[in-house]
Amino acid sequence: MSKKKQKRRDDITAIVLEHEAVSVGDLAEKLGVSMQTIRRDIDKLCENDKLIRRHGRIELGAEYLNTPFDLRTGTNKLGKSDIGEATVELIPDGATIFISIGSTPLSVAKALRRRKNLTVITNNLSAAMVLSDELSNRIILPGGEIRLPDRDILGDDVLDFFGRYRAEFGIFGVAGVSNDGSLLEFHASEVRVRERIRENSQVSILVMDCTKFGRIAPAYGENIRDVDHVILDQRPKKEFNHLLDSIGESLLLAERE
Repeated sequence: MSKKKQKRRDDITAIVLEHEAVSVGDLAEKLGVSMQTIRRDIDKLCENDKLIRRHGRIELGAEYLNTPFDLRTGTNKLGKSDIGEATVELIPDGATIFISIGSTPLSVAKALRRRKNLTVITNNLSAAMVLSDELSNRIILPGGEIRLPDRDILGDDVLDFFGRYRAEFGIFGVAGVSNDGSLLEFHASEVRVRERIRENSQVSILVMDCTKFGRIAPAYGENIRDVDHVILDQRPKKEFNHLLDSIGESLLLAERE
């Protein structure tokens, strides 16, 4: 197999991994090749259960769905690292911080390792472990059952947990952003927790990579315009320019020169 073909198939897998489901037409457009070429690639990828066809879309196979968080953490590492570095510039030593679940908030936690005397209130166990290396930090976790393989804690008790605290900064991600700016999640409980974090923070910070624009998820809550800072790795597609314009100076692009 040629390197070009292998790279294209790796790109297809990465795109489906990021969006969880995507049409053949969208893949052809993103990669700049014909529908026929994409179909041949998909035929090959479906042979080993990496991808599956369902209802006219291409979705992740069980091989990937078994460990979604680890795989999400491995996608767009540079972009998420840039987001983390941009976010930490807003946060001083000694701050009190909420950190939500998700791979991008985890990247922020990694960048925060150079800060000291933080009070970190989180249901993201991976973020807590990353920040536990700094002994001057105070880390507060909710009780409950750890959701695997994501290594986080969800449920009504978590909503009450965040309701008992106030923080200077609230850092959270999102599953998707609709065309009207609604912030989307796959579960209503995730929406409620995110809203509680935002409400109980002096400064709310939404961290996400640009692929979340247009990504569909069933549960929705507040709007991107309700957030104090939105930190992206780069600008999304042009059809979302109206959203970026509407949030004005709240937007911070972390893309490299």
